[in-house]
Amino acid sequence: MKVLGIGNAIVDVICKVNDDFITQNNLIKGTMKLFFDQAKFKKIMSGLKIEKTISGGSVANSIVGLSQLGNQVGFIGKVSDDELGSKYEEGLKSENVNFFYSKKKEAIDTGTCLILVTPDSERTMCTFLGIAGKINEKDVDIEAIKKSEILFLEGYLWDEGEPRKAFEKAIVNSKKVAMSLSDQFCVDRHKTHFLDLVKNKLDITFANEQEIISLIDAKNFTEVIEFAKSLEKLLVITRGEKGAISIFGNTIFENKATPDLDIKDLTGAGDLFAAGYLHGYINNLNPEECLKKGTEMSSKVIQQIGARL
Repeated sequence: MKVLGIGNAIVDVICKVNDDFITQNNLIKGTMKLFFDQAKFKKIMSGLKIEKTISGGSVANSIVGLSQLGNQVGFIGKVSDDELGSKYEEGLKSENVNFFYSKKKEAIDTGTCLILVTPDSERTMCTFLGIAGKINEKDVDIEAIKKSEILFLEGYLWDEGEPRKAFEKAIVNSKKVAMSLSDQFCVDRHKTHFLDLVKNKLDITFANEQEIISLIDAKNFTEVIEFAKSLEKLLVITRGEKGAISIFGNTIFENKATPDLDIKDLTGAGDLFAAGYLHGYINNLNPEECLKKGTEMSSKVIQQIGARL
């Protein structure tokens, strides 16, 4: 395989809401909030009109994007043997993604992400990880990792205990490791560990501007560039309307954002950007072409509802 992803196996439930709904439920627009109480999570979901239900999860979205571009890919993610777990597995297989996990009946349900889309197309996420967040070393298929050119991880999945051990086992057995920092919430929660990963264990890091600024406590983007130069590892940063930039040592490439898009939903923009960039990377395109492919994929997905093309 070209790329093997390990991430949260989450079913996305997309709903349109107004700004008042965000405020009334004490949510911060544009961020992701984790719910550990399934009852509270279901309470927020109750009464909402569901626009779309689809197999999701950040890295899984990227892996599906890579498959759609013609690459041989796989995914490891933990689901329960329930209705949503079966839908999740079917969703990956229908996209020609090798699913390296055998589901069984678990005490906790398959993970769900409620994606709230406000009139400005911004997405605010409420996530109940369910069994997805309980991934452990036993769930990691070492042979699949060894047969893959790149291992792709997500910050959403990283946590103390079993998930961290699963990450470490996967990283040790991989040829090359890429990771998305996922969300500023994740960065702020795991800053010390993420910084160690970026500096010492990752070959490629994907982040948006806010995430990388938060990670290194930078005062401005110039400090981010100086940090990236000192890394001597590939750092790829999306900057919204400012486009995207890749930095490896003193080699810097930039690509402008696509203008005049009919933006409907920003869900999956970063996931599909990573898919496009990695497609270029594994097919030996130059860094500028990798950025263009990432921008092309993210531009497509934000002009529709949902995180997959």
